[in-house]
Amino acid sequence: MIFNADYFKKVLCEILAIDSPSGYTQKVVATLKTYADEMGLENYLTNKGNLVISIPGASGKAVGISAHVDTLGLVVRGIRSDGTLSFSQVGGPILPTLDGEYCNIYTRCGKIYTGTILSNAPAVHVHDDASDLKRDAKNMHVKLDEEVKTAGDVEKLGILRGDFICYDPKTVITDSGFIKSRFLDDKISVAIILASLKHFKDNNITPAHDTTVIFSTYEEVGHGLSHLPHSLDEFVAVDMGCIGDDLACTEYDVSICAKDSTGPYDYELTSHLISLAKEAGLSYAVDIYPRYGSDVSAARAAGHDVRGALIGPGVAASHGMERSHMKAAENAWKLLCLYLTKA
Repeated sequence: MIFNADYFKKVLCEILAIDSPSGYTQKVVATLKTYADEMGLENYLTNKGNLVISIPGASGKAVGISAHVDTLGLVVRGIRSDGTLSFSQVGGPILPTLDGEYCNIYTRCGKIYTGTILSNAPAVHVHDDASDLKRDAKNMHVKLDEEVKTAGDVEKLGILRGDFICYDPKTVITDSGFIKSRFLDDKISVAIILASLKHFKDNNITPAHDTTVIFSTYEEVGHGLSHLPHSLDEFVAVDMGCIGDDLACTEYDVSICAKDSTGPYDYELTSHLISLAKEAGLSYAVDIYPRYGSDVSAARAAGHDVRGALIGPGVAASHGMERSHMKAAENAWKLLCLYLTKA
């Protein structure tokens, strides 16, 4: 199997550049649908906004894979008297990492404004606590790049409470293969899945089983695939692998999760994935994720009778300035292809 790194990077950079916090994913989903259409894959959108792709396989066994295209973000919580915006978090961004970041504010009337996310003590020459004020939603704000001095000035722009605030992903892929960007969780996995589907299409490969691919849109807020489009025998979420503390995963590995905060994954399916990785000589790690949930977690909590597992490329500094490596993407791609083609 030859990993099409150029295609992977093209897809990844394109979707990372499209703002898509949970609840505001329609633009990036439309882009994913274009990719599916270009490959001639049967697909449709659910009421919830998920993109579902159906691929007939060699057997009637039904397997599913997913990655979530929604990201972290913010929404306007209030408009302050000085014309700055207070905000509420979407998902769990590490707020200290957002101090000084540029952002876009999307209004419901179709206008886009720019701004900067700042601490309430942003100037060292003015504020005694500029360095040590706690960076949380109560002590931070968004400063608009508009001549506004009052709340009324902001309201005249058409900005409302609930408008989405999206910050710059700052994507860089280095010559040494490192992938640096916000929102690798989980757009790196979306690109890996699309690279797998492109590989199958270009090489006339039929999956071993009837395969459903789902790109979900509410994973970061906990209910991504609480509803599955139809009955599945097995369901593998492709999501970022955790790095740090006593975990074995690195930025070069495909991670196989045995248990997350919601409990163990299916023993036999997880063992099968470990065997595939071992037999293929992949660089892999088996880990426990103590502060983690996935689309499989949401499906199981909703009562779906499905065997579930979780794999993904190793990603450092999750929910902050994340980093992975092309080697991790390739190892995850190979394991996914093996899973989909081995009976």
